[in-house]
Amino acid sequence: MRVDIQGVVTEGFEPVRDAFVRNFEVLGDRGAAVAVYRDGRKVVDLWGGTKDADGTEPRSPWTADTAQIVRSATKGVAAAVPLLLHQRGLLDLDAPVGSYWPEFKAGGKDRTLVRDLLAHRAGVPALERGLTAAEAADGVTGAHAVAAQQPFWEPGAAHGYHAQTYSWLLSELVLRATGRTVGGILAEEIAEPLGLDFWIGLPESEVHRVGRVAPVDPPASAGMLRTRPRRNVSEAYADPDSLTRRAFAAIDPLPDENDPAYRAAELPASNGIGTARALARFYAATIGVVEDGARIFTPATTGLAGKELSAGPDRVLVVNTRFGPGYMLHGPASPLLSPVSFGHPGRGGSLAFADPEAGIGFGYVTNAHAKSVTADPRAQALVRALRSALA
Repeated sequence: MRVDIQGVVTEGFEPVRDAFVRNFEVLGDRGAAVAVYRDGRKVVDLWGGTKDADGTEPRSPWTADTAQIVRSATKGVAAAVPLLLHQRGLLDLDAPVGSYWPEFKAGGKDRTLVRDLLAHRAGVPALERGLTAAEAADGVTGAHAVAAQQPFWEPGAAHGYHAQTYSWLLSELVLRATGRTVGGILAEEIAEPLGLDFWIGLPESEVHRVGRVAPVDPPASAGMLRTRPRRNVSEAYADPDSLTRRAFAAIDPLPDENDPAYRAAELPASNGIGTARALARFYAATIGVVEDGARIFTPATTGLAGKELSAGPDRVLVVNTRFGPGYMLHGPASPLLSPVSFGHPGRGGSLAFADPEAGIGFGYVTNAHAKSVTADPRAQALVRALRSALA
């Protein structure tokens, strides 16, 4: 697919543009954007393709302000809320979750710490039954379900990716600690001051900016996509009774991500909507000052964001993963720019992260959702190109 790529690239970052073009020509992208900040200044801001991945509006181009759902890349943005509360002395990461949310103590979860919850160590990645999309979004049912859920392992003793339940865990913790929602705090205290086009809970006024997402199969020409996952990983995803499948099926059936009601809900694990530019600027502001003097974290909180809290075998993803407090860290399962990077991928393609040593904030958004979970070839091609530009 040949597309007209729009936007700007600062001299020296041309490899990122070349990789972005190749994503369309070889790797099957349909509509996408990539942005990079370095030392607080925007150096890459590119977009191209169509606003709708499924071809329902083929004459609707992706424009400078097109936003898309980023799935689990939402988690990294949402994680700024509890860390900001911690920075202000309003949330103690070493306190039991039950000290804020007494009902969560049920089933042997009374010793679960806030840092365990943030680092996927809470032991409740799945539910006894999957919630409907309406239940998942109602702001009540999900919290009740995870509070009542018996843990699948002793909280704090191991880790496993809380793919969907992270929404209700984080939402209720923040609500109990502050009386406010994650999406509300994000909008008022992070997105608005920084000028970020990013929402957890899409406002009606922004609906027109968001195109349709769709699943895609990689083209035959994308040779790097022919690699197969290890047998135990394939079996985990194929087995309906595995913790892997159950974790991803905590909302069952899977929600329609093009449904306005789903997009308007606040699900900090999965339904954030924004631009690549907003993601890159957000992460730049977690590690330093951006162009207009704004920042999110103090240096101490930046250090905390990249601090390893979980590492090794992931009981859900069935590969080795590393997590900080809400952020996925660089590793073989999710390569970022360097070992000090922190951020989060979105299943199917999107990726955003910060690298404090290189001074990088990175964001990539796509409407063409592939089968990748943590290391999409299109995102990885952009990361390799960025690494080469910085060399």
